[in-house]
Amino acid sequence: MNDLLKRWNDDMARAVEQACQALVQIRNGRAGAGAGTIWHPDGLILTNAHVASRRGLQVTLPDGRALPARVLARDAERDIAALAVEARGLPVIELGDSRGLRPGQWLLAVGHPWGVTGAATAGVVAGTGRHLPEMPLSGRDWIAASLHLRPGHSGGPLVDAQGRLVGINTMMAGPDLGLAVPVHEVKAFLKEALGSQSGSLRAAA
Repeated sequence: MNDLLKRWNDDMARAVEQACQALVQIRNGRAGAGAGTIWHPDGLILTNAHVASRRGLQVTLPDGRALPARVLARDAERDIAALAVEARGLPVIELGDSRGLRPGQWLLAVGHPWGVTGAATAGVVAGTGRHLPEMPLSGRDWIAASLHLRPGHSGGPLVDAQGRLVGINTMMAGPDLGLAVPVHEVKAFLKEALGSQSGSLRAAA
């Protein structure tokens, strides 16, 4: 049993390390506004629309560089936004299967709550889709999990136990339920917002 727990603990730690490779901090001219996820090596960053709601955005990369960012596209209904920074060769993480998530599956969310860099929280999938119990949101797919998301987690990567990106952290829907935009919704957003440019940004699922 001790060996099993150690392996599980090591796997979770590795998954967080992988997620942090694609984690950025986003500021909007005051305090830290939230997190972001590197989607493409050539400077494409994903975050929440509510994080990118102001001008003067600055992105701090994993290597410590702080760069100005411009908003390429923003969808308030999905609560997702695409930002661009002038950088190349940025680290990205493998994409996971957000459509294949099952209740009870472990997920990990990372971000910068209260200025703590790369802070992680873990939970299990409660449900996925558009028709989640007692959910005010409709018309879009969501991932609901027992995650304790805090200010600063918004926009950061949500990964599975193998460290693969399955969603973008978004908000709390109750005291013990966190929501994320699934990767397949992110891809749909990019295709709609960026059109033909999205073909080179990462392969569609």
